[in-house]
Amino acid sequence: MDAAEFRKRGKEMVDYVADYLEKIEKRQVFPDVEPGYLRPLIADCAPQDPESFEDVFKDIEKIIMPGVTHWHSPYFFAYFPAASSFPALLADMLCGGIGCVGFSWAASPACTELETVMLDWLGKMVNLPEEFLAGKDGQGGGVIQGSASEATLIALLAARTKTIRQVQSEKPELTEAEIMGRLVAYASDQAHSSVERAALIGAVKIKNVPSDDTFSVCGSALKKVLDEDKAAGLIPFFFCATLGTTPCCSFDKLLELGPICNKENVWMHIDAAYAGSAFICPEFRHLLNGVEFADSFNFNPHKWLLVNFDCSAMWVKKRSDLTGAFKLEPLYLQHHHQESGLVTDYRHWQIPLGRRFRSLKLWFVLRMYGVKGLQEHIRKHIRLAHQFEHLVLQDERFEICAEVVLGLVCFRLKGSNELNEALLKSINDAKKIHLVPCHLREKFVLRFAICSRTVESTHIKFAWQHISQLATDLLKTWEQNNHQQ
Repeated sequence: MDAAEFRKRGKEMVDYVADYLEKIEKRQVFPDVEPGYLRPLIADCAPQDPESFEDVFKDIEKIIMPGVTHWHSPYFFAYFPAASSFPALLADMLCGGIGCVGFSWAASPACTELETVMLDWLGKMVNLPEEFLAGKDGQGGGVIQGSASEATLIALLAARTKTIRQVQSEKPELTEAEIMGRLVAYASDQAHSSVERAALIGAVKIKNVPSDDTFSVCGSALKKVLDEDKAAGLIPFFFCATLGTTPCCSFDKLLELGPICNKENVWMHIDAAYAGSAFICPEFRHLLNGVEFADSFNFNPHKWLLVNFDCSAMWVKKRSDLTGAFKLEPLYLQHHHQESGLVTDYRHWQIPLGRRFRSLKLWFVLRMYGVKGLQEHIRKHIRLAHQFEHLVLQDERFEICAEVVLGLVCFRLKGSNELNEALLKSINDAKKIHLVPCHLREKFVLRFAICSRTVESTHIKFAWQHISQLATDLLKTWEQNNHQQ
């Protein structure tokens, strides 16, 4: 393919993507395929001779689309949102076209410097304390990671290195292995599984801190486990607080937890993967109060801020905590500006060496929507969540299982877990809408997340009527079965 054909085919692909997104609600939200569906549809091995673009293009609808779960459908209410917008897609195209690998300032100065400035823009939008911003000569700063899971792992590894060095300076008789064996990380029993996975990769113990009746961790619960572990000779070093938990969007009590972490010399990382985008709205910023006590903070613009995957924003108070843990300087990666103090080499802030020009997506979206446009997007989703909550509360057969704060509603039929499992199965088997469940304490709960950029009130009403009718049918069947028994 030469440049002339690329121009032609590029326009065709843009038209295809625009048509796909404009007409997405006509597609069934969840595919009708079984595992292994794809292999029989394609050749056993790569072709020896080139194929035409037309042949590849026609196979998109024939082979790929039948197996796609349509995350951007207004009938997709599962997980949390996967952000997307036309400005972000265009920026991603430019990122691919430039094709730089921005591991250092010298590898592409614009790639590095735009990221630093965009993370400052974003930090100011959520009113982060000044010390988290790079500014012109700050000690903190932001970086784009691939996911919140990576951000948590980075924070845990940096905290581990910092603690080991600190303990060794105080107790030089202890080996690194002895210290490692005594380190303990902590997170809520509602925290995402990626926190436990970070501890697994970081080869440290992790303990769940019990959450309260609102599924939040409070200060007294954390202090209790820290005191017990210190008395047993263990070394608490890391706590991951969650703002907007995956099961029910609950919020750990930062204003209680932060001072304890600071006093006990425990690194506090805040995982606000989904909820963080809402903090650009002044009426939700109070949910971030206490961030001033944290060492690191992360949220995903690729969930709820119209920047398509991957773009996970992470800030640290002291960037030397990251570079101190990950910095290696082989000659082939060095450049003559690196000691100037004016440049950032982001390879020292992350696990991989290479990185894409992801800040272009933020730059395009923040400029083309503006803060007001993004605030309206968030507020609309939250209004729709409350609309669904209101519909559920009007039906005495159902109950709401957690406070609706942002764009997630946790609900269930009053009754057994088996009944609710059957309801979810009937919803997802019908493939009109798509939901996923969670467990809250011992209850099997259905999660209804407002996800699509294009979702409207009519889609919420349709979803509720559909769920309500399936519940009616299910309850009749269950009553008949009970009578027969």
